[in-house]
Amino acid sequence: MTTSEAIDRFVEDVVAGKARAVARAMRLVDDRREPYFEVLKKLHEHTGKAWVLGVTGTPGAGKSTLVGRLVGELRARDLKVAVVAVDPTSPFTGGAILGDRIRMQQHFLDEGVFIRSLATRGNLGGLSRSSGDVIRVLDAAGFDVIVVETVGVGQDELEIAQMADTTIVVVAPGLGDDVQAIKAGILEIADVFCVNKADRDGADSAVADLEQMIGMGALMRAAQKAGPHGHSAAMAILRAKPEEKAGSWSPPVVKTIAAEGRGVADLLARCEAHRAHLEVTGEGELRRAARRVRELRAVYQEMLWAEAERRLGERLTRAEDAVRGGEDPYAKAAALVEALFEGAPADGHDERKDR
Repeated sequence: MTTSEAIDRFVEDVVAGKARAVARAMRLVDDRREPYFEVLKKLHEHTGKAWVLGVTGTPGAGKSTLVGRLVGELRARDLKVAVVAVDPTSPFTGGAILGDRIRMQQHFLDEGVFIRSLATRGNLGGLSRSSGDVIRVLDAAGFDVIVVETVGVGQDELEIAQMADTTIVVVAPGLGDDVQAIKAGILEIADVFCVNKADRDGADSAVADLEQMIGMGALMRAAQKAGPHGHSAAMAILRAKPEEKAGSWSPPVVKTIAAEGRGVADLLARCEAHRAHLEVTGEGELRRAARRVRELRAVYQEMLWAEAERRLGERLTRAEDAVRGGEDPYAKAAALVEALFEGAPADGHDERKDR
């Protein structure tokens, strides 16, 4: 059997949903081991059907417990569910605890659930470098819903909104999460807000704060869009009837107690309403199109860097050594680009004299 035939057979097994092949494919793309690139290319035509549900929020908000309950609700509807749980990598050892599996062990024996843990490996943004490719593998494997749980966001860790169709931002009263959640970045990525651990003091206050900030955010966006007539635009929104707002989506705020399973069905219903909104308004296809462009750029950048390493070889190493020694990184970077695209010596050194 030729290499090409072996890859084709492997891809067929992934598309058929065979667990061993799916696990191996995810390991290949996560480790960037060949033939991962050919596998991803062949899987592309089988993707685009899964609903990607992102779950993010600060550590301690109960995301993993909530995800476990959401999986249970989805399985009750006979949907095949995959979970991608991202855990932080230690900057000292390079290891990761991957503890989300422990919190979801009630689903281990369910053949309709596939749980994959990923380490960030130092990648910022709340996700792993390979998260998008792992989602692609699971999509091609026929899972109906792919739930992606992030590390736990700060204000700039917002990649999940670019990768998911629907993003849940989870906060919990008493942890300072209500303050974190209303920061501009987090507010803007949420399609649905979840105030988890709602049996704690301060839950109603957290809901009220979020609803107030959602309203203020809508007014600010309308004012910015209207330019010099922003004040009148904001007033028009305040006076608008519900049916006049039908084309827009305002993130609902749902209270849950995930440890007891309370409110989770309502949360999923709100997420499904958002999914329907995306399809009715056409925003879903716009999001998918933007995601494909980002994928193109990401793949292009990765391939370009690999080609640069191959072509430049020791030139790149010498440039790195020079920068460590205090030389100008901007000048060295410019010289490397020139060498890559024009074939000139990367660091002003004529290699012909070394021969």
